Amino acid sequence: MRRYLLNRLWQSAVTLVLATIVVFAGVRALPGDPALALAGEDRDPESLRAIRQQYGLDQSWLVQFWQFVSHAARGDLGESIRTGTPVRSMIVSALPVTIELSVLAILIASVIGVGAGVIAAVRRGRPAEWAANALALLGLSVPHFWLGLMAILYLSVALGLFPASGFVPFFTDPVANLHHLILPALILGTGLSAVIMRQTRSSMLDALSADYIRTAEAKGLSPKAVVGKHALRNSLIVVVTIVGLQLGALISGAVVTERIFALPGFGKLTVDAVFQRDYPVIQAVVLVTATAYIVINLLVDLLYSVIDPRIRVRGEA
Repeated sequence: MRRYLLNRLWQSAVTLVLATIVVFAGVRALPGDPALALAGEDRDPESLRAIRQQYGLDQSWLVQFWQFVSHAARGDLGESIRTGTPVRSMIVSALPVTIELSVLAILIASVIGVGAGVIAAVRRGRPAEWAANALALLGLSVPHFWLGLMAILYLSVALGLFPASGFVPFFTDPVANLHHLILPALILGTGLSAVIMRQTRSSMLDALSADYIRTAEAKGLSPKAVVGKHALRNSLIVVVTIVGLQLGALISGAVVTERIFALPGFGKLTVDAVFQRDYPVIQAVVLVTATAYIVINLLVDLLYSVIDPRIRVRGEA
């Protein structure tokens, strides 16, 4: 297990270094000059030179990259060139909103998707499977922005069941916090639950046709034990993969949902930084997103070895 863990940690570290290089180079390749955006109407050469010198934009890319890496390693992500606010405080303020929204969406999607997938596999060829497939197709087909607008129109405005927008911090009022987030989490989790359902159904059908399942049935185990203890556990690797990848995707990709429900999350911070050519914020946002992907994939790899020890053995070979 130790060798497997060290191998995965080494791979993650190399990936993080490469991601840092790509982030820095990609941000510098964006069109537009941030000095011009900061100068406003005062665009004389002296003002532009002073702005570039103040923010280090007049130095070579190599020097800028070294400063970026050395400061980031100490937790200093710089200051916004638009507001002067420390980038770390901006991320600390926005990231918990998106993480909470993403985790809630993942939990909702997993419960619905895994449950529907197991039912569809066990009840193959019956109305339960047809209903689950129809709902999965609907979840994949309906755009999130349209579903979010309809939910606000009917569930918030017409019925008054949920707030239409806004956010309350969890430690300020946990009940109000969940009340504001449950509707966007449901909207965000619909498409993901459809993906999980279809993959769970496919994996369960493969598992239920395997020899060890017939052996378990021949031994007289109850259908509940066969499905829950044997078939479902061996089908979870695919589900864990999807959940892990989608959690990283939701952290960086919940922009539309956050916009619709006016949530002050990571998506809003990212869009604002891109439009304002705020280099430090863009670099920090993309770096945090890449780090989240790497950490989540590492945890998924370790979870693989818990679900199926054969993977750990192959990884140590």
